[in-house]
Amino acid sequence: MTTPPTVASAADYLAPVNTQTWVNGRHNVRCVKVIEEAWDVRTFCFMAQQPVMFFFKPGQFVTLELEIDGKQVMRSYTISSAPSVPYSFSITVKRAPGGLVSNWLHDNMKMGDELAVHGPVGNFNCIDFPADKVLLLSGGVGITPVMSMARWWFDSNAEVDMVFIHSARTPRDLIYPRELDHMASRLDNFNLNLIVERVENGQAWHGFRGYLDAVKLEMISPDFMEREIFCCGPTPYMSAIKKLLKEKGFDMSRYHEEAFGATPTDVEEEAIENAEVAQEAADAINSEDMHRVEVISSGMTMSVQVAPGETLHNAAAKLNLHIPKACGMGICGTCKVMIKEGDTHMEANGGITDEDVDAGYVLSCCTVAKSDVVFEY
Repeated sequence: MTTPPTVASAADYLAPVNTQTWVNGRHNVRCVKVIEEAWDVRTFCFMAQQPVMFFFKPGQFVTLELEIDGKQVMRSYTISSAPSVPYSFSITVKRAPGGLVSNWLHDNMKMGDELAVHGPVGNFNCIDFPADKVLLLSGGVGITPVMSMARWWFDSNAEVDMVFIHSARTPRDLIYPRELDHMASRLDNFNLNLIVERVENGQAWHGFRGYLDAVKLEMISPDFMEREIFCCGPTPYMSAIKKLLKEKGFDMSRYHEEAFGATPTDVEEEAIENAEVAQEAADAINSEDMHRVEVISSGMTMSVQVAPGETLHNAAAKLNLHIPKACGMGICGTCKVMIKEGDTHMEANGGITDEDVDAGYVLSCCTVAKSDVVFEY
């Protein structure tokens, strides 16, 4: 007689002896829930196959590792849930016109699907910048990191005075409106303010209209100069906020924003400029100024000469080795490699832990060789 497979009870699954703690790295997870937040916004909730306590700093992000049309694609998304719900984490994704990953997730990701994630990482968080009074500013889907912060303070009954200002195009574009109303109704220290750019025919709206400007800001939060500010949204939104604050004389050391990189136009212009500079520099480089980079991958060893300032990621690319990366600026942590020999210099932006650095790891996208180097991928 065949013995039926043993099914672990919830108590066994969540027993401390069976539970691991989330650390920065690559993890396999499965989608356990899909929530319709707005007409073009969905939240995807994930859990690990084996119980994992998903501890992270509210505001941090993960990088998804996906296969789309037969190609590996990496994309970073802020964690929208709070670590106070420890056995799962969520990302909230807005469908973007022409967006490869956002459209794929909306059209394909369903309950039971599995994927790999890297993280959590990110300097933009409320743990490293504690404050008794905060101003949370967001535009569009940029609400996700500040919502994670608000959820954390709400769940932990923190004595944090919160002013929450969220801007959207129209009332139907608002994300989490019912939950925000619930939080505001339960907390005396949660001042919620929603602003919509315009109101379309048939839409009921009794809140602020237009854009967040100096008049609205001073009306909503007269003491904003005394608050720690966390801001996330489209680049034009954050640029306008920074301009407003600087004009008011705000201490910008108390202003924090999330940004995965420049806009596509900026990136293209920078790439062209860098290519021209690189060519000029290459023409002037003496062979003795170059370094030999040796890469160990899948049991094979290959080497290439690199110019001063050239990253290890570029060195691998010259050898036709693809090291996954999502941000290209030391934030996402997906391009980690192990240094075996040689001196390097890394300009990371929060995408690697001190423990990884002590173990010899670097982020290849923002690490340059200072001598001949051997690294393993």
